[in-house]
Amino acid sequence: MASAIQRPLQRALTLIGVGLIGSSLSGCGTAWKQRIGLDQAPASDPLPEVSDGPRSAPLQPGKNIIVEAVDRVGPSVVRIDTVKRVVNPLGNLFGGRAPIQQQAGQGSGFITRSDGLIFTNAHVVEGADQVSVTLPDGRSFSGRVLGSDPLTDIAVVRVVADKLPVAPLGNSNNLKPGEWAIAIGNPLGLNNTVTAGIISAVDRTNAIGEGQRVPYIQTDAAVNPGNSGGPLINAAGQVIGINTAIKKAPGAGLSFAIPINLAKRIAQQIISTGQASHPFIGVRLQSLTPQLAKEINAAANSNLCTVPELNGVVVIEVVENSPAAEGGIRPCDLIREVNGTKVQDPSQVQLAVDRGRVGQAMPIIVERDGESLELMVKPEELPRQQ
Repeated sequence: MASAIQRPLQRALTLIGVGLIGSSLSGCGTAWKQRIGLDQAPASDPLPEVSDGPRSAPLQPGKNIIVEAVDRVGPSVVRIDTVKRVVNPLGNLFGGRAPIQQQAGQGSGFITRSDGLIFTNAHVVEGADQVSVTLPDGRSFSGRVLGSDPLTDIAVVRVVADKLPVAPLGNSNNLKPGEWAIAIGNPLGLNNTVTAGIISAVDRTNAIGEGQRVPYIQTDAAVNPGNSGGPLINAAGQVIGINTAIKKAPGAGLSFAIPINLAKRIAQQIISTGQASHPFIGVRLQSLTPQLAKEINAAANSNLCTVPELNGVVVIEVVENSPAAEGGIRPCDLIREVNGTKVQDPSQVQLAVDRGRVGQAMPIIVERDGESLELMVKPEELPRQQ
């Protein structure tokens, strides 16, 4: 703070400064005034035009579609906590009883019926002795696993409640890359986390290993442990998939979701019978390429098998006494169509068979020695792993 003696001096200096500036301005002419913006500069050559596009009206602020979609589905997304009791095999080394240890797990799910039906992943509730379901509004319920299907990673949980918020289910059959993909869940224990991206690809049958029965939806939405079982939703606020797997890659991660139409079909079977049904015909397949065909045909003298040199699906083994064997399928047959669906690789054959029904004959069109044949194959139930 300036002293009382300094203040008059400051005021005098200020007045002197103003006077100096004023006198300088009055004596420097027009050029100086132009440099400091007090006078207009003479007109110069016009600047070149860099755009001749039409002027458009500015975008008007509106509602955010992601916010609207999350508002619609978010209240129905739940946290699932599990407890699994395991026996420590080292606990009785010194003559004592083997101690029981508890393993805690966590995932996500979403309510599909107001009376307490919940979809989640099978791996979220696998082997769980206790299941707890917590809603975003803080309510918590004890859950019961109605059934699960490890092949598709779908599980259905039930809680005793009514008038619960429900997630609208969409249609996953016509999804296109580039559409919005919004994930809601509880990654790393962070409840009600929302991430967004786009659908990167559809029908990824080789996303997390060979022989999959799921045509996964691939997205670039950030998904982490704890998101499993949570919904993937579209811009309309409808569930189009169940987030189930991630694949780490340099620079970014890729996430995969089970299409909701497949999840609904498996859930209906679980609710009706307690388990999912998977048709089985009993063939081993190989993707055929022109090069592979040349190699097969070169060995024709030894195996009496020739195939056309093109891309397709070739049968390399038929299980004895299987539905395929009884239906007339042979090794070296090219499978062209299954139950009305054209196929080009083994995964497409697998998915087409899986959409059939156990005990209901399905037409399979094969090419054999240049001739097209329609064979009727009646799938059996896939043997269950014990």
